[in-house]
Amino acid sequence: QTTLKQLYLTIINEYLNVVQVLAVCLLSEGQRLYLHWSHKTGIVVTLVFSVTATAILSDLWSKEWKTLLLSLQVTAPFLHVAAVSLMAILSWPIALHFFRMNKRVRQVAVLGLYLSVLFSLYLVPLGMYSPCIKEAGTLGPAPALIGHRGAPMLAPENTVMSFEKAVEAGGEGLETDVTISYDGVPFLMHDSTLRRTTNVAEVFPNRTHFDASMFTWAELQQLNAGDWFLSRDPFGTVSSLSEADCSQAQNQSIPSLAQFLEVAARSGKLVLFDLHRPPYGHPYSQSYINTTLQVVQAHINSSQVLWLPSEDRELVQTVDPELQQTSGEKASIQELTDGHITRLNLHYSTMSQQQISKYQTVNISTNLYVISQPWLYTLAWCAGAQSVTTNSIHILSNINKPLFLMVSMLLSDIMMNKVNFSTSISSSYITSVIILFPFVQLFCKLAHCCSDHDVRLRIFQ
Repeated sequence: QTTLKQLYLTIINEYLNVVQVLAVCLLSEGQRLYLHWSHKTGIVVTLVFSVTATAILSDLWSKEWKTLLLSLQVTAPFLHVAAVSLMAILSWPIALHFFRMNKRVRQVAVLGLYLSVLFSLYLVPLGMYSPCIKEAGTLGPAPALIGHRGAPMLAPENTVMSFEKAVEAGGEGLETDVTISYDGVPFLMHDSTLRRTTNVAEVFPNRTHFDASMFTWAELQQLNAGDWFLSRDPFGTVSSLSEADCSQAQNQSIPSLAQFLEVAARSGKLVLFDLHRPPYGHPYSQSYINTTLQVVQAHINSSQVLWLPSEDRELVQTVDPELQQTSGEKASIQELTDGHITRLNLHYSTMSQQQISKYQTVNISTNLYVISQPWLYTLAWCAGAQSVTTNSIHILSNINKPLFLMVSMLLSDIMMNKVNFSTSISSSYITSVIILFPFVQLFCKLAHCCSDHDVRLRIFQ
């Protein structure tokens, strides 16, 4: 019944959209509208709904507008070519309307508006920025893939199964979050409580609101960390898993940091983790860094560890200089080098080709998180990011080249056959040719109409 309701609403909405388009067309021809009262009501309701929905989505997606702007960096060249092509298509009806208008003022207004938009499109490339427009041969290697809490689309996050799946999918690194148990065992848990990813409500119903670090390791081992994944299906991927994988996922438990490091050590993968400080009154609230560091040194080569915690960084660097010091914040090159920072771990919304390149000149790599969409991975690739943290490691590992790439070439390179012209086309040349076409088309049609009065009358008829 819900599906049928959605279908009916979709049909009604599309019908009203068609009515609105037809109404605009009639008004542009100077025709009066004779709409049925139901059409008038439907149009008003649709307009009110559209405005309200836009306002609500604008508020809900306030943090996603940055992503929208980033998407324009990928699609802007293609949207520009599409806009110019649309203007070329509109040149014929514009020419017709120009001559069908009786008042000179309207003719000037219509033609002026069209040419203004066209001229603006001609100037757009001057202010257009896209890292996906590159000179031939300047595209760097694909960013390395770091599994965000393993492979959370294929297995419950932060479980041994999840990290093994990430390794199988071709990940070059593993990312997680570490918390210290009440008796001093570092274990993997992202949330401050155990409610979302375990069955703590069944085993310890009176402690569901407790901080995860307030449980002993023995108590944590009593919890199931896989059932929630199968029942909630957070990424809609459970149906694609085999029976064996579902059975394995159902029996996952909370892993210790030592277990996690052993998986990475066996496969030779990098590890990146954040470390949660225990709450006040916890037995290890002052020594949690040393406790974690001891486990790291006992189970993996320190050079494989991207050390992200910022607290007591100088002390950690002194104790184990082999760790790859990683910062989660931007800073000047001088501050980063003084802090022995070799890698930045930044949100993808801060992506900047210029900054990534600047840091790279002093051997500071940039990792961007969390990138799970192929188009965003393409943008990070073109911007020069050295690695990305992702939920969809099994998808991104199959991308062999950027999805959106426009290679800019010099004419001399084309003439000397240094570049394969059939596969690499200069966006600037294409834009220049296409954008001039509407000018020529429009003026040819205007000249044709002006030169033959009879033809113009036939057009009017």
